[in-house]
Amino acid sequence: MLTTRHTPALALLTALLTSTAVQAQIHHHHGAHQAAASAPATTTGTATAAPDADPHAGHGSPQAGAVSASAPAPAPTPAPAAAMDHGQMQMQMQGGSAPADARDPHAYSNGLKLGQGDYAVPGVPRLALADEHRFASLRGESLERGFARKGDDSTSYSLQGWYGTTYDRLVVKAEGSWAQSKLQESRTELLWGHALDAYWDTQLGVRMDTGEGPNRQWLAFGVQGLAPYWFELDATAYLGSGGRTALRLEASYELLLTQRLILEPKVELHFYGKDDPVRHMGSGLAEGSAGLRLRYEFSRQFAPYIGIERAGSFGKTADYVRAGGGQARQTRAVAGLRFWF
Repeated sequence: MLTTRHTPALALLTALLTSTAVQAQIHHHHGAHQAAASAPATTTGTATAAPDADPHAGHGSPQAGAVSASAPAPAPTPAPAAAMDHGQMQMQMQGGSAPADARDPHAYSNGLKLGQGDYAVPGVPRLALADEHRFASLRGESLERGFARKGDDSTSYSLQGWYGTTYDRLVVKAEGSWAQSKLQESRTELLWGHALDAYWDTQLGVRMDTGEGPNRQWLAFGVQGLAPYWFELDATAYLGSGGRTALRLEASYELLLTQRLILEPKVELHFYGKDDPVRHMGSGLAEGSAGLRLRYEFSRQFAPYIGIERAGSFGKTADYVRAGGGQARQTRAVAGLRFWF
């Protein structure tokens, strides 16, 4: 029998039970909503959609809440396998004909077609890339006057021209000098150049020497290009009649003091395999020169320069020069023009 003394304890127990039932009902309500959201809107075959849970169920009284809290929550309906088969969906999307309303793949050209319109070139069946065009260039490495002591002045030139594509081209090299109103020496090379890579070309052809003495013809093979650290190199070997051989090496470097003021050191060496007395050439290292030129580029195509150069003959070649009354070694000031177009 309950007494007045037990009334507060009974009231507290009733409040705890009521709170527990309400929290269980809330959890049940949220679980029902999550299950409904995870279930698909429509199903295939005999599967049917689960009815939506009553969001107000169990809110009427504590007893109803307690009963619903003790009942297990309904399990969510599993999604059909066909709805999750993404691989089959992708296979169905690939292949086949484009739909009637698909975008025209040529719409970006605004209706222009190859060989038609304002920009079409007559007689050109397709577009030509840069490495398929043929170009021509002529570069004057030096066109200068050299001033030496005792009036031994001279005029010299060094030219190189080419015509062709990026990979294959016809190359012409020409060097020579005048002194005392006559051609002292001249070397002309006709070569076929082929690109080995972005920095080096191989060259194969012929060389013709004219000037004092009989003319000489040579077969030529060499390489020309840009070495690491921006050194320009040109190395060519020659094979002539009678077992004559020769080798020419040239190296230069451009030091940019400013964008227009450029200092260029240059070294050139000539070697011969055997003596050639009629042309005053000895075997081994025959001739060499080292110079320093400072040019100002008004443009890349036009650059006057001044400089100083030390040139000389060596070995038996020096003996031939002295026998002819010349100087085997001399230092001269130079002034000239570098150009290309």
